[in-house]
Formats: sequence, C-alpha cells, structure tokens
Amino acid sequence: MAEFFLPANSKVRRDGRLYKAPSGSTNVRVFKIYRFDPDAKENPRFDTYELDMDHCGPMVLDALIKIKNEIDSTLTFRRSCREGICGSCAMNIDGKNALACISACADVKHDITIYPLPHLPVIKDLVPDLTNFYAQYASIKPWLQTRTPPPPDTERLQSKEDQEKVDRPSACILCACCSTSCPSYWWNSDRYLGPAALLAAYRWIVDSRDEAAGERLDNLEDPFRLYRCHTIMNCTEACPKDLNPAKAIAEIKQMMVLRRH
Repeated sequence: MAEFFLPANSKVRRDGRLYKAPSGSTNVRVFKIYRFDPDAKENPRFDTYELDMDHCGPMVLDALIKIKNEIDSTLTFRRSCREGICGSCAMNIDGKNALACISACADVKHDITIYPLPHLPVIKDLVPDLTNFYAQYASIKPWLQTRTPPPPDTERLQSKEDQEKVDRPSACILCACCSTSCPSYWWNSDRYLGPAALLAAYRWIVDSRDEAAGERLDNLEDPFRLYRCHTIMNCTEACPKDLNPAKAIAEIKQMMVLRRH
C-alpha cells in the first residue's frame, strides 16, 4: 500500500511526555502519539507511551484504549464498533490512513507513530473536524430520488445485475481515509467534493431505481466539484474496505462526456 506521509511540521514539539512501561516488561512497544489541546493554547506535541504488549490486545485501537484507560485519560480519539464497520477510528498510523481497530500493531516493525487524519482541522488529539466532509456528502443528496409513485403493495425492485452495480459503492463507511489521502482534496477541499462524496454520488447515479441521474450529473458539472481529480489513486490505495473511488470518479467523467454527445 502506498504511504501518505504528512508534511513535516516544525511547530510540532518532539519533547512531549514520556510514559515508561512497568519495570520487568519484556514485550514493550513504543507509541508516539500526536497531542493537541486547543484550550491549552500550546503548540502540538508528541507524547511517547511504552506498552507491555503481553497485556494489551493486538490492534492499534486496543493500544489506544489501554493508554486512555490505564495511563493517560486525557488522550482523545474516536471509536465505536471495533469491527471496521463504523469508520470512527480512522487516523494516520505509521504514515498511512487506516482504521485503528483493524490495524495490527505487529504489522509495524518499529515505533508506531499516530497522527489524526491529515489536512483537516484538529478538534483535539486524534479527533479531526469532519464538518466540511459531511456537508459535502450531504450536498450530493445521498438518498433515492423518484418522480413516479412506488408500485402498489411492493418495493421498488431491481434486477440482480443492477443491484450489483451499487453493491460495492454502498459499502463505503465514510471514514474519510480516502479523501484525506488525496492531494487535490488537501488543497481544494472548499470546492472539490473529494473521493468519498463522489463515490456516493456515483452510487446513486447508477442506481436503476433513482430517477434523478441528470440532475445529479448537473450538480457535478463544475471545474472543481468533480474535475479536481487527477487520478493519483491515493484514494483507492487508502480505502480500508477495498473500494475504488478513483474508478467511480472516472466513470462519472465518462458519463459527462457521453451526455454531451
């Protein structure tokens, strides 16, 4: 998988707090974690935590929970399902955007460095501000739009082949790993919708039950909303659900060309 290293930030202090493992620990791993509390009015820093992995679960999220529960209750991060389903624990682990709950500590052979998702405002520690990300998702109207009344006494049905077109795009968990790995989104997130929102748009455009494909394409006809994608493919590399936002964006662009002819 490609690595998405955060730009060096000279303002991040490297002389944060050090929390040593208990004496006698024989299986020690080091976790270097980005810390930032806007209320403290201090520059960000890295705190270092030594954990005895003989008394910790195997995943990065297990380590974070152990740190918060047993070592430093001030550490702040999001988490919920612990099964790679909710997307809450997305963060930058060892230079890669990933879900902490399905990232094994053993896969990193050196000290484990953890940042929040890159190029987003930080609320606190590993919690990024996703307000703009969710607003962009809402802007593509991620719900079924129809004009004809539903069939009496039944659902709006579709063929197996049509269902398969939306099956994989529907698996997006909105973790933001893809969008925050995209350089175009880093520099143009105020206008470029980003891979996650465009994947969601594609999911509804190709849904055979939806009757607003034309309006959805019109909504994307803009130099920035769609066309800031330069097919770098970071989004596809970063997706923890093995989805392909880059392909979806390319297919939307192709639809744009075909509807002009």
